[in-house]
Amino acid sequence: MDGPEGLAEAVAGGADRVEVCAALALGGLTPSRGFMEVAARAGVRCFAMIRPRAGDFVYTSAEVAVMRADIRAARRLGMAGVVFGASLPDGRLDAAVLAELLAEAGGMDVTLHRAIDLCPDMDAAVDMARALGFRRILSSGGARVAAEGVAVLAAMTARAGDCTIMPGAGISAETVAALAGLPLREVHGSCGRAVDVGGQALAFGFQLVGQRQTDRALVAALKAALGRLAKD
Repeated sequence: MDGPEGLAEAVAGGADRVEVCAALALGGLTPSRGFMEVAARAGVRCFAMIRPRAGDFVYTSAEVAVMRADIRAARRLGMAGVVFGASLPDGRLDAAVLAELLAEAGGMDVTLHRAIDLCPDMDAAVDMARALGFRRILSSGGARVAAEGVAVLAAMTARAGDCTIMPGAGISAETVAALAGLPLREVHGSCGRAVDVGGQALAFGFQLVGQRQTDRALVAALKAALGRLAKD
């Protein structure tokens, strides 16, 4: 969720866990400290995306310092956990940076984000994430959307042991049935509807075409669809 309205819609729709961020249209960036403070009082477990900029996940030492400071802020403001990733230039996970960030997040619930979907060797990436201590891995199975990465997600789940593989990307009440063969513990979806854009905000570049807003009805529909899958 990239704003208090989206957070409120997610909670009203029955979300059990919420990832908060800024700039959802860019894949999510670190939320403001004010938003984290609001999220910590939302009544559900909220996690903060820790991503200092758009683009790849190859970070400089200065960017890692910012990420560490943001993790400290998330802890201080009462967030249940944080979500981050870091890559080497060849796409492999950057174990050194991840270890540094995990040490900063000690005691918090930590999720590895879709940086893993860029990895050339998914088995090695899952092994590394487990060894480092991640509790959860968000992944589409290396595909553009999770429904196209089911076979890889299944292999990741079998390999991950007690580390949860959480499918994400393109998941909705209409598409979640494609994941029926997986031993689902959690799924990740924005449950967004299109937001009307136009006027001066768009003309001046203050708003992006294609922005979406989390909708409580879509959250509720996805949760209901997951409930039906669990019964089948």
